[in-house]
Amino acid sequence: MSPTQVTPKPFQIAAAVIGNALEWYDFIVFGFFTVIISRLFFPADSQYASLLLTTATFGVGFFMRPVGGVVLGIYADRRGRKAALLMVIALMTVAIALIGFAPTYAAIGVAAPLLIVLARLLQGFSAGGEFASATSFLVESAPAHRRGFYGSWQMVGQGLSVLIASLLGAFLTRTLAPETLESWGWRVPFLFGLLIGPLGLYIRRHLTETEAFLETRRAPAGQQALGAMLASHIRSILACMGIVIAGTISFYVILLYMPTFARVQLHLTLDQAFVAQAISLAWMIVLIPIFGALSDYVGRKPITIAALAVYLAVTYPLFSWLNENPSFLNLVIVQVALCSVLAVFFGPLSTAFAEQFPAHVRSTALAIAYNVSVMVFGGFAPFFVTWLIGATGSPVAPAFYVLFGAAVGLLAAFFLKDRAREARLAVTDVAEANVA
Repeated sequence: MSPTQVTPKPFQIAAAVIGNALEWYDFIVFGFFTVIISRLFFPADSQYASLLLTTATFGVGFFMRPVGGVVLGIYADRRGRKAALLMVIALMTVAIALIGFAPTYAAIGVAAPLLIVLARLLQGFSAGGEFASATSFLVESAPAHRRGFYGSWQMVGQGLSVLIASLLGAFLTRTLAPETLESWGWRVPFLFGLLIGPLGLYIRRHLTETEAFLETRRAPAGQQALGAMLASHIRSILACMGIVIAGTISFYVILLYMPTFARVQLHLTLDQAFVAQAISLAWMIVLIPIFGALSDYVGRKPITIAALAVYLAVTYPLFSWLNENPSFLNLVIVQVALCSVLAVFFGPLSTAFAEQFPAHVRSTALAIAYNVSVMVFGGFAPFFVTWLIGATGSPVAPAFYVLFGAAVGLLAAFFLKDRAREARLAVTDVAEANVA
C-alpha cells in the first residue's frame, strides 16, 4: 500500500474506538468482579485482607500506565502510529487472556496471584500507550477541517467500554447463581474481550501510516530527546494534564461510581442504578461526536471552557437535589444532565490535546500528560471519594471531588492553543488556490 493511499474512513475510526474501548473495558470488568477475584486468587486470613490485596493489584495497572505511555509514546513517534497501535492491542489481548484463563489459587497455589499481577502490569503498560497513539492517528488521518469530529470518536470508545461492561456485568449477576458466577461466570466478560482483540488486530493491520508521521521520517532532525521535548512543551503538557484531571475524575465519579452512590446513598436497587447508567451513557455516546464536529466550526477552547464552567456550576446542586429526592426517575434526570455536559466536554477533548504538540513528539507528550493524571486522580479516585465521605460525613461528598477536578480543568483550559481556526483557514486557502 503506497503512502499516498488513504485508509477507508470507517477503518480509521474503528481502529481507535475498538482499542480505546478494550483499554477501559478490561479495567472496568476487573473492578466489577474484584470481590470474586479476591476470593479465588488472593485468599487470606480475612475477606478484608483478600480484598486489599486485589485492589492493590488493580492499582498496579494504573502505576504502569505512565511507564507504558512513555515507552509506547516514544515508539509511536519513532516507528509510527500503526506499529504502536498493533503492539498495544496485542498486549491488551494477551493480558485479558491471562486473566480469563488463569487457574485459581486452589489449583496452582502462589502462581495464580502472580499471573493476575502480570496481567495487570501488561494491561497498565498497554493502556498507557493507547490513548496517545490512537489519538495521534485519528487526528493526523482526518481532513484538517474535520479533526474535531474524528478525534471525538476516541472518547466514544471510552463510553462504549463502560456501557458494554456494565450491561454484561448486570446480565451475568442477574442470570447466574452466585456459585455459578464464582465458578466460571466471572470469566465470561474477559473471554468476551478476547473476541474484540483479534478484530482490532485485523483492522489495525490494514491501516495506512499517517502522512504527518511520514513527514517526520523525512526530516529526522525534528526528533527530540525526551528531556528536551518536556522542556520545550512544558506549558502545553501542564495544560493537558489539568484538563485530564477534570476528565478522569468525572469519568470515575459520574460514570463508574454512580451505581454505588445510587445503591448505598439513595437506597435504589442495583438494577435501577445500572438502567439509569445505561440510559445516560447511551445519550452521552450520541452527543460526543456532535460536539466534536461543532468544535471544527467554533473552536476547541470555547467549548471546553463553557462545558467546564457549566459543570462547575451544576454538579453540587444536582447531587444535593438527588440526595434529597431519591427516585429512579430523578437519578435518570441527574445522570443524563451530567452526561450531557460531559459529552460537550469530551467532544473536542482528544483533538484539542493532539493539536498542542508537533507530530514528531505528539504521542510521547500526549502519553505523559494523559497517563500521569489518570494514574494519580483516576487510580486513587476510590480512596479520595471514600476519604471525603468519611471526613465530611456528607453523602454528596463525591461532588466535591468533581468540583475540584472541574476547577483545575477550567483553569488549565485557558492555556490551550486553539488550532481549529488555523485548520479552517488552511482548507480555505487550498480551495481558493485550486479555483485560481
